[in-house]
Amino acid sequence: MNFKKISTLLRILTLVLLSQYVIAQGTIKGIVTSEEEPDGLPNATVMVGEIGTVTELDGSFTLEIPAGEHTVIVGYTGYDDYTKTFTIADGETQEINVVLEYGEVNILETATVTSGKFDKPLGEVTVSMEVIQPELAETTNSTTVDEVLDKVPGVTIIDGQANIRGGSGFSYGAGSRVLLLVDDIPILAGDAGYPNWTDVPVENIEQIEVVKGAASALYGSSALNGIINIRTAYAKNEPETNFAMYNETFFRPKDSIKHWWKPDNVPTPMKVGASLVHRQKFKNIDWVFGTTGYLDYSYIQNARDNKIRLTNKLRYRVNENLNVGFYTNFNAGSSNTVFLWVNENEGAYVGDVDNMTNSKTKRFNIDPFVNYYDKKGNRHKYMGRYFSTNNDNANNQGNFSDLFYNEYQFQRQFEELDLVFTTGVVATNTLVQGTLYGDTTYVATNYALYVQGDKKFYFSKDAEGNKVENKNILNISVGARNEYNALDGPSVVNGDFLGDGKESESKPVFRVGLNYRPAEFTYIRASWGQGYRYPTIAEKYITTNVGGLNILPNPTLESETGWSSEIGIKQGFQVANFQGFVDISGFWTEYQNMMEFNFALDPNSILGFGFKSQNVGATVINGTEITVAGGTNPKKSRFPTNVLIGYTYINPKFKLFEEVPPGTSSTDIGMLSEGQLNNFFSTSSENILKYRSQHTLKLDVETKLKMMTFGVSLIGGSKVDAIDTILNNLFGINNYRAENDGAYWVFGARMGYHINDQVKVSVVGKNLTNREYSLRPGQLEPPMSFSLRVDAKF
Repeated sequence: MNFKKISTLLRILTLVLLSQYVIAQGTIKGIVTSEEEPDGLPNATVMVGEIGTVTELDGSFTLEIPAGEHTVIVGYTGYDDYTKTFTIADGETQEINVVLEYGEVNILETATVTSGKFDKPLGEVTVSMEVIQPELAETTNSTTVDEVLDKVPGVTIIDGQANIRGGSGFSYGAGSRVLLLVDDIPILAGDAGYPNWTDVPVENIEQIEVVKGAASALYGSSALNGIINIRTAYAKNEPETNFAMYNETFFRPKDSIKHWWKPDNVPTPMKVGASLVHRQKFKNIDWVFGTTGYLDYSYIQNARDNKIRLTNKLRYRVNENLNVGFYTNFNAGSSNTVFLWVNENEGAYVGDVDNMTNSKTKRFNIDPFVNYYDKKGNRHKYMGRYFSTNNDNANNQGNFSDLFYNEYQFQRQFEELDLVFTTGVVATNTLVQGTLYGDTTYVATNYALYVQGDKKFYFSKDAEGNKVENKNILNISVGARNEYNALDGPSVVNGDFLGDGKESESKPVFRVGLNYRPAEFTYIRASWGQGYRYPTIAEKYITTNVGGLNILPNPTLESETGWSSEIGIKQGFQVANFQGFVDISGFWTEYQNMMEFNFALDPNSILGFGFKSQNVGATVINGTEITVAGGTNPKKSRFPTNVLIGYTYINPKFKLFEEVPPGTSSTDIGMLSEGQLNNFFSTSSENILKYRSQHTLKLDVETKLKMMTFGVSLIGGSKVDAIDTILNNLFGINNYRAENDGAYWVFGARMGYHINDQVKVSVVGKNLTNREYSLRPGQLEPPMSFSLRVDAKF
């Protein structure tokens, strides 16, 4: 046998076959747009059989396919698929331009990005997520974003701190287990790790995404309990300007003895403000400018708050593969804040001047970004932030911080494998100084490396062998992250020697999630994820005094870790023209070394004790949640309606909770075990974590009738059974809790009238039953109020 001849013959045969394959090719190209995005939809899928691609930043695509008859399917989350059958000849190039149309209102197809750092329909997400549209902020006259979040099932806001499913209690303004993002970048304060809600441009929100459960594997420390991601809007094809002005007036409390702004005394408490946002495109430049300001003459005597904010967002589309830009936010104001009331009776709405803080604040951030798609379709993304905070506070509580955030992210979509691979590196450096922290300079460093893979499996195919896109699909998401934290602080704190004052640690965290779609509108999910949170500078080193009560440093405070798991089902439904879903989930969360503010002996204080952040040991929180959400297509319904209803039950406990010997006093706490300390510091003899309502109910319904809109809302919660024992004995708090059941039901209603397509006038009523209630000790929530609001769009 002549192997040389056979080899030559095989080479010739191979060349012939390859030449036939290469020659028998055609090319289709075009641009995918929509009415809402006339300049192009990026990342839309273009499929011809098993061959596919995604559109570039300007919506363009090019795809080489074999000659012959084919069917192209173009899809994008939230839009109806575009389908066209065509024949392409050998060597031919055809242009197929596509204009996608919104499909039926299918809330399960709402595009989200937070759970995996890429577009994914809400139904396919492997964790619990809520998506809130900006119209809710407008129609409810929510002037800060925390007012909107308070309507989300499972989310509670206690004195400005966001808690998800009982993951946190009340932290006295330091530390957060919920990570606040604006356009995927953390915006918690550099020193206290605490959200400043006035930093969020509520006038320019595109969408709010709330992830419930540990998300540290993708977003790092502070995402231990969940994520709130505020996605801001870009300019559309046509210029638009939105203007709003409002006046909210507070009515007298139901208990007349607490009415401090009686006639002929002082002006009625009110909040007045206005906002403006303009969005416009100039060829390859997208520009958004926004501003807002308000004067808040609080319903709490001696308290006030005045703010102004300027934002600017600029994006330059260099070409179809590259865009660069930056976002800036300047926020300034002055305020008087009070920590506790004077007493529980006539002084319940009067702030105690001894624990009042006068502040002048200036905050500024600039966020550069770069998005680049290389020739292979890989996405390279850079996000940065310089965040400067200057709090000029009285009472030796001043501080300032500079935070530098840098992140590089690489993402590759393997179309043939239905796999999305994401990885990135993060570097954060923070410089903090101030009398609030012992007049010392602190330098905190965080480095992280993360990786995540999202794989989709199709178990059904049609008669032609193509994937069935609406059932029998499994999504698997696996992620990991390694966090390194270092802190350079003082060598001596409160008389304790700490060596060189330097410390560091590194911890890995992992997560895995599954989402199975057995039928077109049914999604079954399960997830497990680890969480990790490093103490903030405020939790470790704060030194201040509030009304004679010392807040103490704890430089030996350790990081907390934990994990959360969940199983759930999301079932879509349709009744007439209304489409929505029912989501039922069960969750289980455990923490180790949980950080909470607790009582501590302090011989240097007037009272002989104070509070400081401490590791309280292991805790467990489990529960269930039911959510119903949906709406009708405004183009196809006479009465467009949106509904959001949710009920959450939590069972938060210490793992160690033991009986305290009779006669034990504060001087004996050094002899108590961990379980006995947890009992001693709580007002409840039952094992329940402090500052949590076990039952919460949220409801918001809005409908439109011709030129009118009507809406109702309800926020309710059960009694907070456990608070700090020591705090309970101050300022009449114990008496108030004994005389009030603590459960609360807060009703609201709103009505709007569209004078024309540009102008709308609204009246918004909050706490219509004038319910007197308190979410945290020593402070009452607002009495009944009415707002008059005018919105104009040009």
